[in-house]
Amino acid sequence: METNGNIEALHREVLWLQEVIHNVISTYLEHEGERPHWTEIPQPDLVNKESVYATCIQKWKLTIYERLALVLALTPQLKPEILDVFFGRNKIYDRGFTEFGGVIDKNHSGFLPTGQTLLFLITATEPHLRNEAIAIFTKENILTKEQVLFIEDTEAFIPKFNGVLGLSNDWYHFFVTGEKPKLEQSSTFPAQKITTHLEWEDVVLNDVVMDQVLELKSWLTHGNTLMNEWQLYKKIKPGYRALFYGPPGTGKTLTVSLLGKVSEREVYRVDLSMIVSKYIGETEKNLSKIFDIAQYKDWILFFDEADALFGKRTEANSSNDRHANQQTSYLLQRIEDFPGVVILASNLKGNMDAAFTRRFQSMIHFNMPEVNERYQLWTHAFSGVCTLDPSVDVWKIAEDYELAGGAIINVLRFCALAAITRNDSVVTKEELLEGIRKEFKKENKTMNTF
Repeated sequence: METNGNIEALHREVLWLQEVIHNVISTYLEHEGERPHWTEIPQPDLVNKESVYATCIQKWKLTIYERLALVLALTPQLKPEILDVFFGRNKIYDRGFTEFGGVIDKNHSGFLPTGQTLLFLITATEPHLRNEAIAIFTKENILTKEQVLFIEDTEAFIPKFNGVLGLSNDWYHFFVTGEKPKLEQSSTFPAQKITTHLEWEDVVLNDVVMDQVLELKSWLTHGNTLMNEWQLYKKIKPGYRALFYGPPGTGKTLTVSLLGKVSEREVYRVDLSMIVSKYIGETEKNLSKIFDIAQYKDWILFFDEADALFGKRTEANSSNDRHANQQTSYLLQRIEDFPGVVILASNLKGNMDAAFTRRFQSMIHFNMPEVNERYQLWTHAFSGVCTLDPSVDVWKIAEDYELAGGAIINVLRFCALAAITRNDSVVTKEELLEGIRKEFKKENKTMNTF
C-alpha cells in the first residue's frame, strides 16, 4: 500500500488521541464547559481506507480501549508534541501529576507514555474500567499475541505499569511503509530462516523413517483441526515435539526444511552459539527471545546439534552443574508450553536428557542409507547437467562406499568443479573416486577402489 495513505491514516488516529487526551484531562480537572464522554468522540473511519493500519484495526476487531493503547504507543514516534500536555503541573504540589504517568529519557526530551498514562486516560473518571486496561496486556490479547504492544520491565519495587508503553519497531515500520521487515539473525533474534530448493520427492529415506516423518507432516496439516474442532486441547498439550537423531548428512536438516515447505510454514534454525552463555541467567534470557517471538507465529523451530542445550543433566556437585541443570529445566518448561512445532537434531539419541525424550511425540532415527538408498542418492545427484561417465557402475559405487546423502552432495560439488575445469560436464571414474576418497578422509577412513 502507498506510504502516504498509511501515514495519513496514522495522523488521523493521532488527532483523535489528541482530542481524547484534552477531553479526559479537562473532565478530570473539572474545567468549565460541557463536553461529551471521551468514548463518544468519533473515532476515525477506517472502513475502505487504504492503509495497513486500518486493515489491522478491523482484522483484530480492537475495542476502543485497545485502539487507544495502540495510538498512544505510536504517538511518540509520529507526533510527540501532542503528548506535551501531560507536562502540566499540579499547582497544589508544584510538580507534575503523578497519575499522568510518563517518563523523560536522556535521549528524548518529550513525554514517553507509560502503562500508567493509559490507565489514567481510561479510568480517570471511571475507576471500574481498570480491568479493561489491564486486559490489553494479558497473553490472550491480540496485541500481545502479535507482539505489537509491550510495557517495559521495571525494577521490582516500581509498579509494573510505570514501565514505558512501547510499540514494536517492526509493527511501526509496517504501519508506516506497508512492508513487514524481515527478521535478520542478530543478538536480539538468534535464529536464521532456512529454506530448500528441493521437493518432497527429492528426499531419500527408508520406509520406516519416511512413515514417521509423514506422521509429523500429517500433524502440520491437521493439527489445528484436531486441537480446535475435535477439541483435543482438552486432553493433550498444544504443539508437537520431535527428535531427529543420526549421523551427519543423513537428511535431518533437509527433512525439516521440506516439512516447512510443504506445510507453508517458516523454519527457523536456532543458532546455539549465540544463545549459550556462561553467565547465569543469560542463556535463559536468550532462549526467551526466541520463544517469545515465535509463540504465535506458526513457525517450526529447529535446534540443530541440540546436545549443547538439551544434554543430560548431571549431579549438582558445583555451581556450574546447578547452572546447567537450571538451563535444562527452563528449556523443558518452555518447550512443553510452546504451542508450535519444535524439532531437535542430535547425532546420538543417548546424548539427550531423558526428561526431554519422554515428552517428544516422535523420535526419528535417521540412519546411514542402505545400498538401494545410496543408489537413489547417487543417481539423483548426477541426474542434471553434471553426469557420470557411462563406464561408471553406479550400483557398485553405492554397494562399496557407505556415504550419507550430505557426503554424496559434497562429492558432486568436487566432481562438478573438476569437470568444468576441463570444459566438460561428464565426470570420469577417477574424479568420482577422488571425491569419495576426500569424504572418507574427513572421517579418517580408508577406501578400496574397484
